[in-house]
Amino acid sequence: MHIFQEIIQDAFFAAIAAIGFAAISNPPRATIKYSAIIAAVGHATRFCLMRFAALNIVVSSLAGAFFIGILAIIISPKAKCPPETFAFPALLPMIPGIYAYRTIQAFVMSMAASGEADFNHYFYLCESNGITCAFVILAMVLGQMIPILMFKNRAFSSTRG
Repeated sequence: MHIFQEIIQDAFFAAIAAIGFAAISNPPRATIKYSAIIAAVGHATRFCLMRFAALNIVVSSLAGAFFIGILAIIISPKAKCPPETFAFPALLPMIPGIYAYRTIQAFVMSMAASGEADFNHYFYLCESNGITCAFVILAMVLGQMIPILMFKNRAFSSTRG
């Protein structure tokens, strides 16, 4: 029961974040709930793959973003909005903020390092976190765009009657 509770908690907080991100982009009010649902499913997918399948964050983010793209295409004709209206706010909670923060932190620490060993250590941390952050974001973009490009006719005709 504890694991199920963790999955629900992860999905819930991703949904809350997606509501906030969707609200600032001023979509039709009815689409905000769809963004929350899609974000919850995508983030829970990433969480489960990382936790139970022992996949790394890049591959898990690719799979989660792929589910976000698929769900956005499925829901878009019902809501009469482009799939990007749901997909982009749903992706934002998956951005690896801790890796971005650690990249900047390590960069600043490497600039303030007094010796070569300290500089090399902090610069290594900067590179490692920066590359991880960049590849996670790239995987998210590719994972979300692949379904939209695969189902181009459905994605581009979702706003038509």
